[in-house]
Amino acid sequence: MRRGSDLSARSQALGEIRDALGMADSPLRIECYDVSNLQGTSVVASMVVFEDGLARKSEYRRFAVRTVEGQDDVGSVYEVLSRRFARYAEERAELARSAELTDPDTGRLRRFAYPPQLVVVDGGPPQVAAAARAMAEHGAGGIALCGLAKRLEEVWLPDQADPVILPRTSEGLYLLQRLRDEAHRFAIAYHRQKRGKAMTASALDDIPGLGQTRRKALVAKFGSVKRLRSATAQEIATVPGIGLKTAQTVVAALAGATPNPSVNPTTGEILDDGVPTLSTLRRDG
Repeated sequence: MRRGSDLSARSQALGEIRDALGMADSPLRIECYDVSNLQGTSVVASMVVFEDGLARKSEYRRFAVRTVEGQDDVGSVYEVLSRRFARYAEERAELARSAELTDPDTGRLRRFAYPPQLVVVDGGPPQVAAAARAMAEHGAGGIALCGLAKRLEEVWLPDQADPVILPRTSEGLYLLQRLRDEAHRFAIAYHRQKRGKAMTASALDDIPGLGQTRRKALVAKFGSVKRLRSATAQEIATVPGIGLKTAQTVVAALAGATPNPSVNPTTGEILDDGVPTLSTLRRDG
């Protein structure tokens, strides 16, 4: 937080990134992408934006990955970057026709109407190669691109056999880490939202006597299916609209359902009765 409020530290960070990546100018707008999944399900991705070294949360975007199944981070990166820069190409073409950079309905800048100076992906050479291919296919090949691999905090450039190593105390590395961590946080938040909806749907949709209104009331009362599963029929019956007979049906149905694993949102580890396993929410590649 202190670095973020320090103009000189931000300027130094942007200058170090510029020099390390061989850019002509400091990257005043940076977009960072992260992919998140749970054992290959509910695959999502995030895009976070930093301008002049500061987060621009109004510019953040999230993506539900549509064409990739399983733990395929490379394919997911390719899809997300393709969608982002296809939209950029469309809006630039519309801009050329209308000469308007702002949306006529909202008065705001069009979402993808102008490109970043730098794109960062969470991962190593495979993710960087996928991003480079997507960007080149949509006319964005001239934008600087790098990947930040978490294991050794190496910076990877397209078509480079060796990584760029920034000093551990480098302001440039700190800024890239903040970008990557913010993209990861934003992706995890979206993934947990989608997973929560999927868990609620799979656990409650087939219970006799539970319509949409009652399902919403149960989730609003207990907060999650996990807490609902540990409740007694008498506790469930206190929810408005839920009688004791229906509550007993809910208890019986949830007792026979296989609970979904819990996930530590900080580390991404799957928790089994509070004990971390070796499975993780995502891979660095």
